[in-house]
Amino acid sequence: MARTLAGKTLFISGGSRGIGLAIALRAARDGANVALLAKTDQPHPKLEGTVHTAAAEIEAAGGKSLAIVGDVRDEESVQSAIDACVERFGGIDIVLNNASAINLSKTIDLPMKRFDLMNQINVRGTFLVTKLALPHLQQGTNPHVLTLSPPLNMAPHWLGNNVAYMMAKYAMSLCAIGIAEEQREHGVASNALWPRTTIATAAVNNLLGGAEMMAASRTPEIMADAAHAILTRPSADYTANTAIDDEVLAEEGITDLEKYSVTPGTTQFAPDLFLDA
Repeated sequence: MARTLAGKTLFISGGSRGIGLAIALRAARDGANVALLAKTDQPHPKLEGTVHTAAAEIEAAGGKSLAIVGDVRDEESVQSAIDACVERFGGIDIVLNNASAINLSKTIDLPMKRFDLMNQINVRGTFLVTKLALPHLQQGTNPHVLTLSPPLNMAPHWLGNNVAYMMAKYAMSLCAIGIAEEQREHGVASNALWPRTTIATAAVNNLLGGAEMMAASRTPEIMADAAHAILTRPSADYTANTAIDDEVLAEEGITDLEKYSVTPGTTQFAPDLFLDA
């Protein structure tokens, strides 16, 4: 794809590792500015990277970075991060709602503090980051909000599989679609993006099946390339979509996805949640 994010400023929630970092690095290779808001100030024994190591990778890839330690649940923290991004880079063109919490416990087994955590990060965090960035996005160039959340699949087996997590993730998608309609007159696009298969991230390795599931996954770079395609489309023309990574790439003429396979040559990928075969 010849389209570029050169000179654009991205504000990303999370992004210390995984899909968020992959999207940041793809933008950095174009010469974008990337502000990361994350809690990972110090290394974690089970999670690779911090907001600081991620910022260093962005710089090494050719972008400009700003590492901000903060909490997407806290209004003052998010406002301070938005202000710091604008002060450093002069504005915001793109918001990536990447921060998310997952717990797949059944309803009777889920502690309410875990329910609250998912809703505070996934729902409140997505809404809050978007809300506080909107005044700057409305002044941005080809402004986009991209939220990492699934299509609203109302099939009963998805509604009832992991009720609390489903509620939190679907609320993110509802926010994405609602913001698209609300901000249409301002030219701010808002879309959701979700992977067809599981992606080789810490969440998959630690919570969804370990090495076996990782081997049946694709790399975060497929989401990075799909996000890049969306974020370089005209904001007035592409909005209110709940997109799937391979479909976005197919629209760009990219149908050979072998390079994204964790296990070269595999044809048996683990499908992601909320997507029917």
